[in-house]
Amino acid sequence: MNERIDTIHFKAKLLRPATPKNASWSFLVLPAQASAKLPTRGMTSVDGVLEGHRFKATLDPDGRGSHWLKVPRALREQAGVGVGDTVAIAITPASVEPEPRVPTDLRKALATVPEARAQWTRLTPAGRRDWIQWITSAKKAETRARRIVNACDMLACGKRRACCFDRSGIYSKALGAPEPAESA
Repeated sequence: MNERIDTIHFKAKLLRPATPKNASWSFLVLPAQASAKLPTRGMTSVDGVLEGHRFKATLDPDGRGSHWLKVPRALREQAGVGVGDTVAIAITPASVEPEPRVPTDLRKALATVPEARAQWTRLTPAGRRDWIQWITSAKKAETRARRIVNACDMLACGKRRACCFDRSGIYSKALGAPEPAESA
C-alpha cells in the first residue's frame, strides 16, 4: 500500500554543532508536528527544498520522537542563509530509498561470510541502512566489532532485522541530534 504523503512545510532555525569545533555543516531539528507527518520515527529519506533550493537527504531520528537534518555548507551557501537563521523547508518522503554507504569494516566482514552476504543482498536499502545504523551507533570500538560479528551470524541464519534495535532512539537513547554550539 503506497499512501501518498503531501508535502510537509515548516520553518526551523539553522544550528552549528558543538562538535566537531570547525564543522562546515549546520543542522536543524524538525518541529514535532512536521516530523509526525513522516512515515517512520527512524531514518527517513526525503526530497526537499530549503529556501527555494532542492536537495535530497536522509533525516536522522533525534531520539525524542522527531528528526534532524544535516545541512551541508554548499546547500546553505546556495540558499544564502547562515547559522542562526530561521529557514523555510518543504519535504516529501523520497519515492526511492537511496542505497546506504556500507562501512569498510562491515563490507570486509560480509565478504568472509557468503551466507551473510547473500542475505544482505536480498535486503531492501532501508533494511541495510538499519543494520548499518545499529552497528555504527555503538559508542565503543569493541561493541562495534561485536555487532559486526553478530550481524554476520544473524544474517547468515536468515534474519532480516537487527534484533531489538530501536530505530527512533527514543527508548535506547542511542540516537540523537547533535548538541548545538553555544553561539547558535
